[in-house]
Amino acid sequence: MSKLPASQDAHSVISNTDERDNLPSKIFRQAVDQAALAISITDAKANILYANAAFRRTTGYGEEELIGHNESMLSYRVTPRLVYDTLWAQIQRQRPWNGLLVNKRKDGNRYLADVTITPVMDEAGITTHYLGMQRDITEVHRLERQVQNQKTLIESVVDAAQVAIVLLDEQERVVLDNHEYKKLVGSLGKEPAVKVLATLRAQQDEAFASAYQKHRNIAAREVCIELPNRGQRWFSCAISWFEENDVGADAFYEPQHRYYLLLTIQDISELKQQQEAIRLNSLRALLSEQEHAQGLRETLAGAIYQLEVPFNMLNAAAHLLERRLASQLVSSDKGELSMTVLDEAITKSREALEALRACIPAPSVEAMQAVNLNEVLSNMLKLSTSQLLNANIVVEWLPAENSPMVLGNYTQLCNLFKQLVENAIDAVNEQRSGRRELRISCASFADHVDVFVEDSGAGVPDELRYQIFQPFFSRKKSPSQHIGLGLAMAQDVVNRHGGTIDIDPDFHIGCRVRVQLPCLVGGSHV
Repeated sequence: MSKLPASQDAHSVISNTDERDNLPSKIFRQAVDQAALAISITDAKANILYANAAFRRTTGYGEEELIGHNESMLSYRVTPRLVYDTLWAQIQRQRPWNGLLVNKRKDGNRYLADVTITPVMDEAGITTHYLGMQRDITEVHRLERQVQNQKTLIESVVDAAQVAIVLLDEQERVVLDNHEYKKLVGSLGKEPAVKVLATLRAQQDEAFASAYQKHRNIAAREVCIELPNRGQRWFSCAISWFEENDVGADAFYEPQHRYYLLLTIQDISELKQQQEAIRLNSLRALLSEQEHAQGLRETLAGAIYQLEVPFNMLNAAAHLLERRLASQLVSSDKGELSMTVLDEAITKSREALEALRACIPAPSVEAMQAVNLNEVLSNMLKLSTSQLLNANIVVEWLPAENSPMVLGNYTQLCNLFKQLVENAIDAVNEQRSGRRELRISCASFADHVDVFVEDSGAGVPDELRYQIFQPFFSRKKSPSQHIGLGLAMAQDVVNRHGGTIDIDPDFHIGCRVRVQLPCLVGGSHV
């Protein structure tokens, strides 16, 4: 292939421009020479006839090294053959082609070129030349790939997170989420984020609305979502806000911003269950300890009471003997000896009684506080769950609509209703057949709270309605295991709280115990 003078071929190409154009061809030549875009003109076989200064700077070749050589000298092997086949198929159909080619500079360095090749046709419609324009986009490509890699890395990290993460726009539409969030969709239903945000709004009300409106972050908050027939699910949720600059053309000179809400949702249901189990076990241990101490107090008090009867008789006998000695009804020597023995017996008895009194555990001191009876009763049912299941007892729990608050000792009130629930379970177990039911209800009134504990046991005869609250009274068949202090302790707790406890005489399908306690109204004890 013979080389052609560069000035002659370039002039011949430029002279093909429309002669009707008023601009001199020199202006076209100067414009192409000085263009910032790399431009080359080849013949129909891709031999370079002209290359502007930008083309020479991009490729690193001088004009003499380019003119007459085929443009394939810039090609590099990593560009697939299919790309070149497509290129030639397109331009041979006299259609422009645009694509990316990996080219090689004179120094051997590669660059990514955004190339556009346009066929140039003569008056007969025959392709005589090709106009090539290319732009080095190596750096742009590197930045795009870097952004894509970072995006992929971030998405991988987000997907691998053990916390549900979801990004919402200002209309609370999901923009991005991870695998853990998709799992929540399966368990909570469509768009769990909407449910979580609704619950947060209900919990925090104005505080949430203010933070949301001002795009302030919200630290982790615990959220409980009730699921029909599946109980409760607990989540720890946090909100962060992100600001994004609008990438639209309208915002180039006047920046506009969009805000996105990042919501993280961590399932803490198992942790809450563990905490609840620990709390109930602690409460169970505390109630057991206090029940044991109270039983010991009652037992020792009863023992002291029983011992005081013979002690008083012994003391009376000593006084009687002393009077007889004074009236000389008995011999002086024998009387004085008997009197000495009696005095010593009385002294020893008194010391024994005082020693027993000293063994009585002091009652625990706990400050009076506002106590929610719904919470107390719920806890007692949870503590008794295993007993109720073992006894196959059906439980109906009817809490008060409004939280019924009383001023009292939390632990003592727990023990009160624990005794009543256990007594009801024992009553149902003693009845071998028939219904096995336990019903607990709580109702709040203007000045008091009523709690009813009903069981389907044999009931209590009218003549025993008051006797069963006395210490050491028990109707159970194994007195060695039941010392009869449960209802006596319940009576004691009710008395300390200024309430009443009785058995409904009109309830004939079991036993109904009513506990009535004064309630708190506006922070005062009624």
